[in-house]
Amino acid sequence: MGDEHEAAVRERDTSAAHVGAPEDGHRPHAHVRREGQVREIVTVVVLSVTAVLTAWSVFEASQWGGEMSIAFSKASSSRIEASRQAAEADAARGYDLQTFAVWVQAVAQKDEPLAEFVRQRFSPHFAPAVDEWLALKPLQDPSAPRSPFAMPSYEPPGTAEAAAADQRAEQWFARGLVLDERSDRYTFLTVLFALVLFFASLSTRGRTERLRWVVLGVALVLLVAATAFLLAFPKIV
Repeated sequence: MGDEHEAAVRERDTSAAHVGAPEDGHRPHAHVRREGQVREIVTVVVLSVTAVLTAWSVFEASQWGGEMSIAFSKASSSRIEASRQAAEADAARGYDLQTFAVWVQAVAQKDEPLAEFVRQRFSPHFAPAVDEWLALKPLQDPSAPRSPFAMPSYEPPGTAEAAAADQRAEQWFARGLVLDERSDRYTFLTVLFALVLFFASLSTRGRTERLRWVVLGVALVLLVAATAFLLAFPKIV
């Protein structure tokens, strides 16, 4: 009889211990449930904010990418313009070389009518350079330029325009590289925000509440870092 009473007492104590034992790491069940609710609310907020910021990053990357394409297109157009102007300058220089060669030959042969005929057909940009060169008496002064083409005043049409277009091309190309870097930065942000979404979603799958909070904390850290980068980067809008 005494053994039966003692067994009943032990069974009652064991039942009471099970009923009073805290769940999930020695915490009351109600407290764990409240923490789970708070975590779910935080997770929803993180997912919502991250979705908005991801869309913003994608939009900025697209806008900067469009500006980059425009800059590279303008650089290409300026290169084409520089080539066209350079070809025009080369053609003018070739004409001046031919007429000058005929004029030198006529002078050497003392054919004054031919020399005068050819000299009257010097191009407007070449005749002043010839006059300046002859004024230096190149046959007597060895320090004089070897030909009128070496005179500072000689500049075929298209030379300055080609140089200006080439400079514009360099500027547009450099700007395109800067814009490309900005677009890449926002693409990197979309990757960070994707990681935030991944860890925030994963935080709902942990075995324990503590593990879920740890995973959600990683998502929060990534969200803060990505948001700081987003605020620091230049924006189109």
